[in-house]
Amino acid sequence: MPIALRKPSYGAHPETTEGDPRRTNMKTSAVTKFLALLSLTLLLPVGWSPAAEAEAAAAYVTDHPDIVMIGSEIEGMYLARAAADEGLSVVVLDPRAKPGGQLLEGEMLFLDEPTGDQGQTLLQGRVKELFDGYKSGKIRKLEEFRQYYDTLAQGIPIVSGVTLTGVDVRQQPDASGRFVESVSYRTKDGSEKTIYPGYVVENTDFAALTSRLGLPRIPGMESVVAKPAGPKDYMASTMMMRFKNVDWDAFQKGVMSLSPKEREARYGSETHVNGTFTWGFGKVGANYSSGSDAWFLRGLNTVNQRGGEVMINALLVYGVDPTDEAGVRKALEEGKRQTVKILAYLRKALPGWSKAEINGYPDYLYIRDSDRYETEYVMQGTDLMGGKSFWDNVSIGGYPIDMQGTINSKWGIRLGTPDRYGMPLRSFLAKGYRNVIVAGKNVGASAVAYGSARIQAQTALAGETIGIMLGQIRVRYSLADMTPERMKPLQDYAQKKYGIVLSGGKGKDKTAGLSEDQRRLFNQGKLVLP
Repeated sequence: MPIALRKPSYGAHPETTEGDPRRTNMKTSAVTKFLALLSLTLLLPVGWSPAAEAEAAAAYVTDHPDIVMIGSEIEGMYLARAAADEGLSVVVLDPRAKPGGQLLEGEMLFLDEPTGDQGQTLLQGRVKELFDGYKSGKIRKLEEFRQYYDTLAQGIPIVSGVTLTGVDVRQQPDASGRFVESVSYRTKDGSEKTIYPGYVVENTDFAALTSRLGLPRIPGMESVVAKPAGPKDYMASTMMMRFKNVDWDAFQKGVMSLSPKEREARYGSETHVNGTFTWGFGKVGANYSSGSDAWFLRGLNTVNQRGGEVMINALLVYGVDPTDEAGVRKALEEGKRQTVKILAYLRKALPGWSKAEINGYPDYLYIRDSDRYETEYVMQGTDLMGGKSFWDNVSIGGYPIDMQGTINSKWGIRLGTPDRYGMPLRSFLAKGYRNVIVAGKNVGASAVAYGSARIQAQTALAGETIGIMLGQIRVRYSLADMTPERMKPLQDYAQKKYGIVLSGGKGKDKTAGLSEDQRRLFNQGKLVLP
């Protein structure tokens, strides 16, 4: 029979260091956690035994993990994996029916690689393994991505299909900030549960946690592209399309045998097909009629998955609110109908596609943009284009500021191409909170900066770095209390043990010579830099 428990108080635990009254959730030993549990015990029931002690300790670890992650997007799973490898306990509560988010459920299997100005790769950390497998052709199909994802999730409990029912927010006794004391949720079988995290991580694509914290929303696409009605707007979502029986050799030969002028006339500018990818094909997309203003086929980003199977990232849907589950489902069903139409169109438009067939549908949309909420530092477009490096770098980025379209600007906007730039820890810490981390597409970036900062490989590296750092600092202090003096040895540790280089992130300053007015216009999305 387990020991009766009293609900712990985050702000009043006696074991604190350096003025941080967090409870000691960041300890890894079940025995140590059980000793903390004893201080909360109301009574020892008759019949207490070592077996009962072990049962109570296990229950405490389960209900009081070091890290609770809300959502199972792959970017956050790098944080979970790194923290677990560093000895911390992690539990994932996933509002989706199955784990994997955009990668597995949305089947976003077209990976974008961050590079510097000279074309040098900026991939680091564990995500590089994914890209190496992808580029070599070993990881191209859904089941191969799933196997890779499982290496991140191994040994980490994932509870799928949960509904968040409450978030208990408290104020620090010394008024130094707020913290999440507990998260309440309902499992898919109807059980009501509460969990007490050391840290809690927002890792969904619809702000399931951070939308409940009373934080200001970072202005979205409506701040860049005028929206006639409504308070907010998002970049388009995508319905990924999967086909089979495509003769890739005939496709490549049929397109590339044309002169550049002929290719541009038939398919659009910069059209190219190699053994693995395509780009261009803007005319092919523009000439497709979806029959709906909400749907648009852009240029074809296609990946050869081997054996006649291909995946295309090109079918955009506008006006989807990621927080509206019914609206997302409706768009998903329409996306299937559009895919059928597009198949018939591509059979006629492209060489090697005459026998192509649909190879299944994703279970979810690829949501690239949702509500994001203020972090301790919100990156601006000029930070990226200026090649800025931060003292608290947790990632190094480098990708065009690519703002995907909205219904009022269907082709989107490319505002500039940064060299390498740093991404600070503060852009992954919810503003004013002691124990709330944001992961992946929840990164603190303005609408303009988000066009580049959102890229998976960059936020995946940030997640891994933060997970490593959490394992090192444990309860000595909070991430919210990070200083340059504390950050440097943590960055050195990440480099020495994991080969992650976070210093020297400064790249070429492409904002040099801009006036203050020009910098302001660029940060508003109203100026394009060559």
